[in-house]
Amino acid sequence: MKFSYTALRGGLGLVTYLNKVYDWFEERLEIQAIADDITSKYVPPHVNIFYCLGGITLTCFLVQVATSFAMTFYYRPTITEAFSSVQYIMTEANFGWLIRSVHRWSASMMVLMMIMHVFRVYLTGVFKKPRELTWVTGVVLAILTTSFGVIGYSLHWDQIGYWAVKIVTGVPDAISVIGSP
Repeated sequence: MKFSYTALRGGLGLVTYLNKVYDWFEERLEIQAIADDITSKYVPPHVNIFYCLGGITLTCFLVQVATSFAMTFYYRPTITEAFSSVQYIMTEANFGWLIRSVHRWSASMMVLMMIMHVFRVYLTGVFKKPRELTWVTGVVLAILTTSFGVIGYSLHWDQIGYWAVKIVTGVPDAISVIGSP
């Protein structure tokens, strides 16, 4: 894949430079063989963007793991220090505001993508035989994701976290069979 003058609409110097950079990478990494392998794969016509929702959810989970790990160096899990440690992460830790913001938005994205994925699987009937175990595994993961979300809300020990936990723990009481009459 050589760069052409018409494709870039730039000067000849830029095209020559890009070709040299490409040749340097090709010599060391054999990227053309990898690119040819990737682009030669057959994709069935019925596959669309909604088939990526599970992978997007997994990617959001991996971002959650990475950002959680980064924030554990500053977070203090005690009643007296939890809120102030979150404030420290947001205001004083290097790039703490960015890490926490990415963590917060990827958590919301993960829950949204998980819900969309569950609907896609249900509406397309993928949960039927022989994939019942996959569906059960997905439901268990959805419950775990929701549980982790509630736990994540409670970790910074503020009013939102308090009421989120209070409401979720009150759900069994509202069910007549499980809770008190």
